[in-house]
Amino acid sequence: MTEKSFFAGFGGQGIISLGQIWVYLAMEEGKNVTFFPFYGAEKRGGIARAGVIVSDEEIASPLVTTPDSVLVMNPDSLPLCEKMLKADGLMVINSTLVKTDPSRKDIRVVKVEAQSIAEKIGDAKIANMVALGALAKLTGALKLTDTERILKKFFPETKHKFIPMNLEAIKAGFNAV
Repeated sequence: MTEKSFFAGFGGQGIISLGQIWVYLAMEEGKNVTFFPFYGAEKRGGIARAGVIVSDEEIASPLVTTPDSVLVMNPDSLPLCEKMLKADGLMVINSTLVKTDPSRKDIRVVKVEAQSIAEKIGDAKIANMVALGALAKLTGALKLTDTERILKKFFPETKHKFIPMNLEAIKAGFNAV
């Protein structure tokens, strides 16, 4: 199994953090991983993208040029993600913010109200964790076993108070698709 994914949104949506957590969870599951982030110079509001690969095999290159799956967290990311996604690939759209449908008919589109779900849980900033749960289920790249233990290793102790909310968001995203 090899899953090449590309996450895109604007700065502040947790795209880079999502990519880091995605590969950390996969590493803890014994998978080979790569993580290639890209972000603009702005502190918030600029572009944020991350290419990640999770595989049972060795990974030859960390670049994700034709992903198996893409996550579109904001409207500006839709054209880029649509252009690069492979035929029959999976596009997960944060439908709370992205109201336009892709024009391609040769891809699988799944809409998740990631932002709305996160707000109902208690904080719009965890929409990335809602997306993580949805992507994990749809791609099968992550098993999400022992996620709490893994998040405790990933986050510094000062952030552990947010882990229950993150776990709830991941579960909500998983159940939303």
